[in-house]
Amino acid sequence: MRAATLLPTVLLGQAALAEERREPAGHALRASLSREEADRAIALLTAERFRSIERQDRGALAAKAITLGDRTLRWESKVFGAVPPGGHSLWISLHGGGNAPPAVNDQQWRNQISLYEPAEGIYLAPRAPTDTWNLWHEAHIDPLLQRLIDAQVAINGVDPNRVYILGYSAGGDGVWQLAPRMADRFAAAAMMAGHPGDASLLPLRNLPFAIFMGGEDAAYDRNRLAAEKTAEMTRLHSADPGGYVSMSRIYPGLPHWMNRRDAEALPWMAQFTRDPWPTRLVWVQDDVRNDRFYWLQIPPDASVRPGVRMDARVDEQTIALTGDVPPGTALRLSDRLVDLDRPIRVTVNGRKAFEGRVMRTAEAIRASLRERADPGSAATAILRLGTASAKRPPAAPRNQ
Repeated sequence: MRAATLLPTVLLGQAALAEERREPAGHALRASLSREEADRAIALLTAERFRSIERQDRGALAAKAITLGDRTLRWESKVFGAVPPGGHSLWISLHGGGNAPPAVNDQQWRNQISLYEPAEGIYLAPRAPTDTWNLWHEAHIDPLLQRLIDAQVAINGVDPNRVYILGYSAGGDGVWQLAPRMADRFAAAAMMAGHPGDASLLPLRNLPFAIFMGGEDAAYDRNRLAAEKTAEMTRLHSADPGGYVSMSRIYPGLPHWMNRRDAEALPWMAQFTRDPWPTRLVWVQDDVRNDRFYWLQIPPDASVRPGVRMDARVDEQTIALTGDVPPGTALRLSDRLVDLDRPIRVTVNGRKAFEGRVMRTAEAIRASLRERADPGSAATAILRLGTASAKRPPAAPRNQ
């Protein structure tokens, strides 16, 4: 009997326990798995990961407050509709304010709690951890939101393929920034009355994105910039009809407050579910670094600058990477992307970087679930490209 046959029945529990204790789990995690064994390994390791999160964050969910380091994310939430077969959707709704006393931002938060009502799902309005002007696009926001999503998925049964983000005013500023760099976490996003700053639209290739603005909301050129970004999304979709799905409403005569007309965003968003394994990606680094995007991952010590771009395409068993591809870049693979029972070919900037089979392993699954409690996006195989795999072109302009 080969080692992989034992893995799903006995050794996965040992592997999960070793993970919690940060101990090596032994050869079993690195044994080659069949597709069926990998599916079972995902189920078993997901169950173990969810139990670990429940032990860690059950109290945080009860208190509606998650803390990482010196930052705490508090929230209020409401539940709408019956639980569908795959679990509730999750709506993360970011409040406005910023650069103001705590009492002002608290009031904005209370407004956000009652601002929207999805037909179904957990509607959750977090309170920004700070009162700075850039409430929602500081570096601590990304890991706090990921911890929040993980807890909602593991404990409240949220469907990770139906997580949505929206925000008003300064919350809209946050959506402009967070949606491109966290696009692989969401099913759709909607920006209400926010300023885009230096955000790139290119990573939104696989994330439906909505823009809402009052036609008279001229402060900081918000209305003009919303129109420009609308036109840019239209151009991107025309050049790439498989991506860049969007809607835009710039309401004539309305100021910063849109009289709730922007609530039409929610039924539009609800029609979309996330695809964790798209066959084309566009990844542009933000000034808040991101090491993982869909099925691509860069080493934590990779030197990347804001604005550098990596494109990836899958054509049957061939994966082509172009742009700035750091040495050690990893492909997080799954049979949902390529057939791992057959050889794959990888090119980087037109040069062959790999050709052959890549093994499914429990080690790859465990690593994915440790990063995110997201079984739908869990890799079953990881291919790390060599140091000579890429040449780095100049950085792309931030708003290209």
